This record gives sequence, structure tokens and C-alpha cells, in this order.
Amino acid sequence: MTDQWDVIVVGGGPPGENAASYAIQGSSRTAAIVEKELVGGECSYWACMPSKALLRPVDVVDAANALTGVRGATLDVAGVLKRRDQFTHNHDDSSQVGWANSVGIDVVRGRGRITGPRELTVTGTDGTERTIRANHAVVLATGTTAAVPPVPGLREALPWTSRDATNLHEVPSKVAVIGGGVVACEAAVWLRALGAEVVMLVRGDALLGRSEPFASALVAERFAELGIDVRFNVSVERVSRKSPADTGEGRVHGGPVDLVAGGETLVVAEVVVAAGRVPATGDLGLDALGLSLKNGFVEVDDHLTVPGHDWLYAVGDITGRALLTHMGKYQARIAGTVIGARAEGRPLDGPRYRDVADHDMVPQVAFCDPQVASVGLTEAAARQRGIDVETVEYDLGNVAGASLQRDGYKGRAGLVIDRTSDVLVGATFVGPDVAELVHAATIAVVGKVPVSTLWHAVPSYPTVSEIWLRLLEARGEDSS
Repeated sequence: MTDQWDVIVVGGGPPGENAASYAIQGSSRTAAIVEKELVGGECSYWACMPSKALLRPVDVVDAANALTGVRGATLDVAGVLKRRDQFTHNHDDSSQVGWANSVGIDVVRGRGRITGPRELTVTGTDGTERTIRANHAVVLATGTTAAVPPVPGLREALPWTSRDATNLHEVPSKVAVIGGGVVACEAAVWLRALGAEVVMLVRGDALLGRSEPFASALVAERFAELGIDVRFNVSVERVSRKSPADTGEGRVHGGPVDLVAGGETLVVAEVVVAAGRVPATGDLGLDALGLSLKNGFVEVDDHLTVPGHDWLYAVGDITGRALLTHMGKYQARIAGTVIGARAEGRPLDGPRYRDVADHDMVPQVAFCDPQVASVGLTEAAARQRGIDVETVEYDLGNVAGASLQRDGYKGRAGLVIDRTSDVLVGATFVGPDVAELVHAATIAVVGKVPVSTLWHAVPSYPTVSEIWLRLLEARGEDSS
């Protein structure tokens, strides 16, 4: 194998794969991905895919039991875990490597570290080192890792992180989940559905604290119905574990765990730490370039180029812009396109060469129960930016399509509207299966579609998308 390519990408997750593919497509350029674990990255094996594979059966059973005439569905825990393993290919990345090779991307196994302009040293699993060079560009796509708060005794207790929770091979009898964000809420849902008693220890006063307040409230209400014990304004003070043991990913890591939180001692079989992510930049050799990182994240311009180094790019979580796989892939498509244009001496004219969406137009979904799908700014965030906004909300349970989906459908939707321009700057949907609603809102936000125009986007009946009409009616606009 050569030691020189036109483009070298460090990190083989979806953003890294996209960056490499877009940088060479339709050309004779060469590319390599340097990956220290599995090609396909966190998303494919430890995050998006296994978590959604665990949540979907839970959704289906819940939906069935909410329909008169269908009730009685149950989860087969072993079957659910087997299906999850099918989606992660039992951590075999040969199909991903095969795809990379089929589009002209080589895979270099090992840990990559920058040692000079367009130069990296790769340390293999056997400790041997190899120097490789890029003719045009190096792309950093190493993502983030789970943060473990500096709580006395916590790290020594060998707690589960998100990797263990998504790849669980045994269901603990009782679990304490530290955190109240997306990862914490999703894990709480499937752990409870699979039979664990779940206690959530949340430092703040709301679940999904960056969401609209009505979304946080509905999720908390549903968690109470599910029997998930959520404790707000609680900090874990110390942790101790009897006989901690590295029993393997997704297996209970030893004996009972004692947690002192809010002055109370809680005894559980396992602890899941879901308290945020930290950028995987510590061993990339960025000090050799004199880069100053912002809280460990690599700053980039809207071409995804690292300022002062026109050959160096960063995409995905490592940029700190939006820690979401789909946004990392979006950034990677832009970076790859920019690399190709620069390699061919073409100008970077037009929006395709710029990251636009990361400027207040990010869509995301928390696949908990209920789902929370949103795009753009919340009301609070919009007001912080000085935007004069108005909001409108509507009960999704009063939409015919939603009530047909399940008996007693509970949900809510809200829009954030810029009064000056009369366009949406944010939207939030909460309820079962609302994830598919967010793309229409994303188009409206990114396209700056006037609210008056949305009146003429007629929703099919009876579908949940009729919520758009109900929201406009609730605002009190006429159809002119």
C-alpha cells in the first residue's frame, strides 16, 4: 500500500466516510481513512444504530397496546438484542471496509497523529509506526467520547457509558442514569422497557433542558407513567462499588453500587453515565501546528477549514458545532466538495461550499418516549439573539391523524416565528412518531418560507401533518 494519498481522513465514522467519498468522487484523486477501531464509527456500532434498534421494538409494542383490538403485544428481550446485533453486524466492519474500497477509499488501521503539514504518523495496533502524507488535504473526523464527571469514586466504579447501554448483553435489575439529556432519556426508555428499574439523577430542573419547556414537561409526565423515577436538582456526591470488575461491554461491571445524591444513598446494580461528551482531540498532535482549541474542539470556518491551515479540515462532533451524526455528514459533504474544488482550481462560489445549517437551523430528534423533534431556535434562544418572536402551540392529540394512530394520543407542537420577517426560526414537535414531521419544518426554516405561503401547503387528511394547518389557524391568520 502507498504511503501517500491526495486526501487523508482521520476517523472512519459517517462524517469521515462522507468527507473522503465527496473529496474524490468523479475524479482520479485518491483517499485513505485512518481508523483505530471500526470503520463506521460510533454511530454504526455504539450510538445511532444500536440505540434506535433498541427503541423501535419498544415503540411498536407501545403503539400496539394503545390500540383497541390489538392490545397484548410484549417484548422478547432476547429477540430485541439479537436484532440490535444484526444492525451492528456484531461489531464486524468488513462490509463498511468493502464499501470504502469499492468507491476508491483505502483503510489504514491505527491511531493517526499529525506530525507536520499534510503529514501523519499512524501507530498500528502492534505498536509499529508509519508515516503517511496527503497531497491536498487532511480531514479530522475523530468525534467525541463519553464524559465521566469527576465525582469521587465514580470512575473507579467502572460505570456504564453510552457504549455499554447500547450494547447491553444483560439487563441490570436496577439502574441509576446520571444525566437528563438525549442519551440519558433514550437509555432510560429502553432499559425500563427491557425490565430494569430506572432512577434518573438530573442536575437541572428539566429533562432535555435545551428543548422548549412544553417538550420537557411532556417527557417528564410520560416517564412518570412508565415508572421511571426522575429526580431533579440532584448532584451525585460520591460513588462506591463492591468488587468492580471489567466484565466486558454491556455486562454488569461488578457488585452493587452505592451512590450518595442529594444527601440520600441509592443502591443500584449498575450506573449509566450520560453526562455529556468530550472531543477526541487529545492525541491528534494538534500542538505541532500551534492550534488553540476551544474547550478541546477544533474551530473551523464555514468551508470547514481550520483557519491558518488551508490543507486541514475538521468535520463532525470534533468541531463542536452540532454533535449529531446527520450534521457531521452534512459538514463532511461540504468539506469534501470544497477539497475537490480547491484541488481542481475551481472557485468556491455558491452555498454548496458553505456550512449554512449550523447557523441556527439544526434539526434533531430525541427518540425517547415521547419523541421530541425540533429544528432551529427555541423561543428562549431566539429572544437571546434579539429576535422579536411570537409563538404558537397546538395539542397534537386534537389532530385527526394523530388520534387514529393510537388511543389517547398525547403530544404538542409549537412554532417560533420572527415577527419582522414573518418566517419560522424554530419548531418543536412532541409525541409518538413525530420524528418524520421535523423535515418539513426544516425546509421551512432553511428556505425562509413566509408563514403566509405555508397556508397554501395543504396537508393530506387524515395525517399527523395536519398539525401545520392547526398551528396556522391557532395563530389567527387568514388565508390571503
